[in-house]
Amino acid sequence: MLISEEKLARINELARKSKRTPLSPEEKEEQRVLRAEYLKNFRESFRARLESIEIVDGDD
Repeated sequence: MLISEEKLARINELARKSKRTPLSPEEKEEQRVLRAEYLKNFRESFRARLESIEIVDGDD
């Protein structure tokens, strides 16, 4: 499951804004929630990829 393009764009927008000006408490919370969702999806995708790897022993 991938995060939507809109959410990814919003994550980046908030990151850029935080470099220029402090984020409001609402924006900080939104950023925290979006980042948590992104990391959850990344971990799930990475775990699925690792679990699909088949190791083949070439010594047969």
